[in-house]
Amino acid sequence: MASNWVRILAVSAAGVAGLTVAGLALAAPWNLQAPATKIAADIHDLQEYVMILVTLIFAGVFGAMFYSVYAHRKDKGYKAAQFHESTTVEIIWTVIPLLILIIIAWPATKVVIAQKDTSQADLTIKATGYQWKWGYDYVKGEGEGIHFVSTLATPRDQIEGRAPKGEHYLLEVDNELVVPVNKKVRILTTGADVIHSWWVPAFGAKQDAIPGFIRDIHFRAEKTGIYRGQCVELCGKDHGFMPIVVRVVGPEEYSKWVGGMKAKTAAREALETTPTASAPVATEPQTSLAAAATASARK
Repeated sequence: MASNWVRILAVSAAGVAGLTVAGLALAAPWNLQAPATKIAADIHDLQEYVMILVTLIFAGVFGAMFYSVYAHRKDKGYKAAQFHESTTVEIIWTVIPLLILIIIAWPATKVVIAQKDTSQADLTIKATGYQWKWGYDYVKGEGEGIHFVSTLATPRDQIEGRAPKGEHYLLEVDNELVVPVNKKVRILTTGADVIHSWWVPAFGAKQDAIPGFIRDIHFRAEKTGIYRGQCVELCGKDHGFMPIVVRVVGPEEYSKWVGGMKAKTAAREALETTPTASAPVATEPQTSLAAAATASARK
């Protein structure tokens, strides 16, 4: 009899494992984005770790419950045990959940602390949320002084259904945020009107942008490429139309980009400060007055 139950449990466990693997395979396209930073990789590993842990807890708890209900049913002559207000049971169901929470909280706390450590950044950029676009100011590091606004670049024909949607529909901008690879980038977030939220999932970076407050987050991209995110705080009617695009480049390409942006800024500032040509001075009326005075004196 015991061997039958062992076989039943083994088959059940295999079935649960099969369904789990099948479910993971089916849900793979909907998994977290491929990480581009160590923090994003840690978040991904933490999510997988917790999912495996809770799956094991689910299988263990419900497996034991179903086995107890079936194997100790009344028609087999079993009588319900009486352990009302049992101190032992109270201790067990208090200590076990506490241990589970510690097992989950320990690695989660390490990841959160790493996310909040914005010290010793190589580059500091302020991201200001507007309705509905992002403004970027390079505050410290290579590129200091650069400022530009990043707005949605998806054509209105696509948005209004008059043209086929592009590959990066609603996730493309006119001015990308450019940062160097393998450098710690600190993002200062704030809002100019309402609460926004700066989020790039591949970096594991997300921070609310609140008017009147400066909050920060950081990332260190380990691979070059283009990474996309968007505002994830409901901020008005065009909330879904303020994407974030970050282009991670090598050191030389970044220095070249900085030089180009500073040249554009200098040219614009020079154009704005150039004085306009003065209007010509009208001398004819003055000459006429002088001639009239001379004629009057001769008389």
